[in-house]
This record gives sequence, C-alpha cells and structure tokens, in this order.
Amino acid sequence: MARVLIIGGGVAGLSAGIYARMSGHEATVCEKHIIAGGNLTGWDRGDYHIDNCIHWLTGSNPHSPLHQMWLDLGVLGNGVGTVQGNSLMSCERDGFRLSLKPSLRDLYRDMVEISPEDEGEIRKFCSAVEFLMGVDNIAGENCDEGLNAGRVFRGVGPLLKYYGLTTGQLAARFKHPALQCFITGFWGDDFGAFALIYVYATYCGRNGALPEGGSLKAAERMTEKFKSLGGTLHLKKEAARVEIEGGKARAVVFTDGSRIEADYIVLTTDPAATFGRILDMPMPKKLKAQYDNPKLRPFSAYHAAFACDLTELPFEGDLIFDVPKEYAVELGTKQLILREFSHEPSYAPEGNNILQTMTFCFGEDCEEFIRLRREDRAAYKAKCERLASVLQYLIEDHCPTLRGRLSLIDFWTPASYERFVGSRLGSFMSFAIPEKFLPIPLSQSVDGVDNLLLATQWLQSPGGLPIAAEQGKNAIKAINKLVKR
Repeated sequence: MARVLIIGGGVAGLSAGIYARMSGHEATVCEKHIIAGGNLTGWDRGDYHIDNCIHWLTGSNPHSPLHQMWLDLGVLGNGVGTVQGNSLMSCERDGFRLSLKPSLRDLYRDMVEISPEDEGEIRKFCSAVEFLMGVDNIAGENCDEGLNAGRVFRGVGPLLKYYGLTTGQLAARFKHPALQCFITGFWGDDFGAFALIYVYATYCGRNGALPEGGSLKAAERMTEKFKSLGGTLHLKKEAARVEIEGGKARAVVFTDGSRIEADYIVLTTDPAATFGRILDMPMPKKLKAQYDNPKLRPFSAYHAAFACDLTELPFEGDLIFDVPKEYAVELGTKQLILREFSHEPSYAPEGNNILQTMTFCFGEDCEEFIRLRREDRAAYKAKCERLASVLQYLIEDHCPTLRGRLSLIDFWTPASYERFVGSRLGSFMSFAIPEKFLPIPLSQSVDGVDNLLLATQWLQSPGGLPIAAEQGKNAIKAINKLVKR
C-alpha cells in the first residue's frame, strides 16, 4: 500500500481518491475550498437552486464504456435515478423549431420534414451519428449495440469527411436556415464538426441523461463515496508548494504552514495554478504547446439565472434562438442559449421555475471580465447588470408568455470561475476542439519527477466532467504500475 496525496478536490481529485482507495492505497485529498467537487457544483439563491455544471452525463447508458466509472464513483447506482428528457436542445429560426431528441430516427424524420431538399445531406449526417453510437456500444433500437467489422469498414470513411469541417462549414452544407441554426446553435461556427456529431450520438444513444439531484448532489455523492472507503478529505487546505528532492516529490507544504509527506503525489489543479506556483518548474512542453496553439482556444462563459413564476414553460431542455444584430456585438454571440430545470422540482418553489442563460466567450472577452472585477468593481457590476438586462429583454421578446414573469437572481462570469479554480481565462473546460484535430490525451507524468502525476482535464480537449474523472482514474492506474515495479 502506498501513501497517495491528491491536491485538488474537484472531479479529478475525488476520482483519484476513490480509485486509490479501491486499489488499497492510503489516500488523502486536499481541497482549498469549503466543499469538494470543483466546477461540479451548484448553489442556492433564496428559494432557488442554481446548477452550474451538468448539461448531459456521458456514460449514463449502462452499455456505454463510461458507465462503470460513474458507478465506481457513486455518481450513479444505489438507487440514483436519471432523467432523459424529450429533447436536449431546440433551435428556433424563421418560425421553425428543430429539437435534438433521444431517437436518431425521430431526428432524421424531423430534419427531412423541415427541409426535404436537404435529405441527402441529412442522411449522411445521421449515418455519421449512428456510426459513433456504434463505437460507444449504444447503437440499435435499444441503444445497446456495438459495431461489427463490416460496419466499421463502411462507416469510417464517411465519418472522416467531417473531421476537417468546422460547425460553420457543416452548417453551410444545409440549405434550410433552421438546420443551419441547429448545427451552429450550441457552440457557434468555430468548433470541430466531429465533436458536435459525438454530442448528438451521445444523446441519441440515451447516453446523456441527467443524474438525479443535478451537479451538487453528484459531487456530494462522490465525496461520500471517497470518505466511506476510508479516504481522508481536508477542506480549506490550500497547497503552497511541492517539495522535490533527488528527483522525487517528498511532500506538499500548505498555506497554513502544515506539511504532508507521501509516496506519490497527484496534482489535479489547473495547470495555470500549478506550474510556476505550487510546482517550481515550467509546464511540460506538449501541454504548453497546446496552450500556445492559436487553434486550441480556452473558453469560458457568462451566465444569468432568472426566477420564473410560471409552471408551464414554452420549451423543454435548452432553447436556442437568434440574437438581433443590434445586440449581437454587445453580447458577444449571434445565438442565445436558454435552459430550464423543470426536471428538478426542488430547484424552485412550487409553481415556479428557474431559467439560466449561457453565453460562451473567448480570449479578450474573458480577460475583460477578469480585469474589470480586479480593477474596477463598479464598472464590472455595471457591465453585468447591463448584460442581464439585455438578456432578460431578449428572452421576454422571443417568448412572450415569459414577459413580466422573470426576475434576475444571479449573474456569474469568467471572473467568477477564475477566482474559484484559478484557470487562466476562467475556463471551466479546457480547449475548444477545432477542425482537423484529434483529442489525444497527453502524458500524466512530469519529467524528472517519477512519483508525481498530473490529473487534469487540460490534458485532453475539450475537458469536462468525464475526462476529468478519467484523468483521476488513470493516475491511479499509473501509480499501481509504479508500485509493482
């Protein structure tokens, strides 16, 4: 048995801790905040609960390769239910509404019904989605089928045609504006089309359901699983530096002056908060190359949450609609994403709902939020209030039944995430996947220190919940191999 010290109590850290205990190691997780979970979290504002993280849980289908990991981590299993809505998202343009439903057959039918002239392109697109479903073992009538050799041979070629396309370029292949909106609505024009097809495959394979209780409850279940296995969790314990001697990480010194020795140390903290800070060495070359690659853009988002005093809403899941040109530049987006949470009645008082917007932002826009909050709190507050006001106006203008029924309860930005996790641009995921890019995971090892491992979503684009959890799991796999030497 080895002593494993894990810095960071987010998803990757809790995953590493759980798998360390399952492997028979002594495991200690140190987290600087008052709760564990990292970006897998939520918070209350009055009588309303704001969910910060899960839009869909890849691996919710029992036939998916990821499903066992969620059982191991306590996110699923032990009576925890999941919610598979009637649609993940709906895009509206020119009076048409197209929804991503959990049936590829229904998706194909709805797309052709809106635009018969696009049937050839629709067939190719849905075939690519079906192929990726098979790769994840979630194809077929019951979403429980994988690929045989013949289907692999026939499917790889057509799928690869999307590898070199952006979502904008893919949208341009369709003639109907509603279909174009459907392709670009969630991520905009510049994401890799391949990543979008994977999202559609996940949802149509019933592999993107929502876990009962949402993000915060999932984090709490992971925390309890770790502690129930005998792991030690220290909260409000921030790492100051890693002590390295003779090519080995010996201990971690904390800001409270304490020191913990270990046989192996796993760093799950954001690389921007790790290298040059708690770890006195430069970032690994391949990881830095990704940070410096102009095509791999880190991203964040700003959000508004509104209380809604209606029980019946005019949409389900995420609603995406066009932003009028006069507001697009100010908001930094051409389309607005509006999400409802009626699947979790506990999030709002009876007879009410909570609605949240999410607006992606990149580079200078993220930096501006962070700079304003640091240097001019009044200007930062004024900007947030202005954006919230515009968002509320656009929602009520697009959905007249919501007019006069909304009130702002919270607004958070890249500056909020930057303070919480220390990421460079307030990123809550890693790099946006561009076209012609395969998201191959980077090495978790640190050159010159053989008992120090990285476990962070930044080692594989686009990051997010499943990748973070797998990073923690894989770090312990690597430690198990080192222990056996």
